[in-house]
Amino acid sequence: MMMSVDADLMRVLADPLRLRIVTLLASETLCSTHLIEETGAGQTNLSNHLKVLREAGVVETEPCGRFTYYRLKPDVVASLAGQFADLAETARATAENNVKRSCP
Repeated sequence: MMMSVDADLMRVLADPLRLRIVTLLASETLCSTHLIEETGAGQTNLSNHLKVLREAGVVETEPCGRFTYYRLKPDVVASLAGQFADLAETARATAENNVKRSCP
């Protein structure tokens, strides 16, 4: 049975800045100062995007003195990748078996 892709998570990652943040955090754990430098985003804008990513369960935080570090949760990304892999497999089988709905 085909899995559906998590639409809420897709909406979270559809924003270009949030996708850039996720891409950066895939390589290393960073604090907001690093993310501001890397993205060019303002502090308030970046904080709002990080809040969305935290609430969606995409990133987790680690306090370190007066800084907060952000880390990507790889299981969330792997789950989404698995959903797309399932979707691709269903599409491949549909194409191979020439499955189509007849018109009325």
